[in-house]
Amino acid sequence: MLLPFFTWCEATWLGQLVRDSLWLFPVIEAVHLLGLCLLGGALLVVDLRLLGLGLRQQPIAVVARGARPWLVGSVVLMLATGTLLFLSEAVKCYHNPSFWVKITTLPVALVFTFAVRQRLAARDTFRTGWRSRLLATASLALWFTVAAAGRWIGFSS
Repeated sequence: MLLPFFTWCEATWLGQLVRDSLWLFPVIEAVHLLGLCLLGGALLVVDLRLLGLGLRQQPIAVVARGARPWLVGSVVLMLATGTLLFLSEAVKCYHNPSFWVKITTLPVALVFTFAVRQRLAARDTFRTGWRSRLLATASLALWFTVAAAGRWIGFSS
């Protein structure tokens, strides 16, 4: 049912431009991976604090506020570059189970991060405990799934 849409995406001028260029796909992929590093750092610093494993002298809310601009910026960067990468090989993605794992887990991870984890972590009264550890574990599991599935897209056909 979605295959015609994926075929249209791949046939757009932007998809063709990225696919037909010798250097564009690898440069976009490199920027996408740099965005992944930024995202990982922004997530890890807060999740490790929620687990009580790092920056223990800082309140959770302070760590979360400091990481938020990096988190938002990296998400924007990754969505922009990920869209370009997708457009260049949309039909391949359609047939790739790893793509479907990533694309279904990504919105869950985004909603969880911005609607649940960020809101709780921003509270000045939120302390390390079983709730914060559960929150961090869920966050790490969701984002690890997104990253692993995304990485596996390149290894499966």
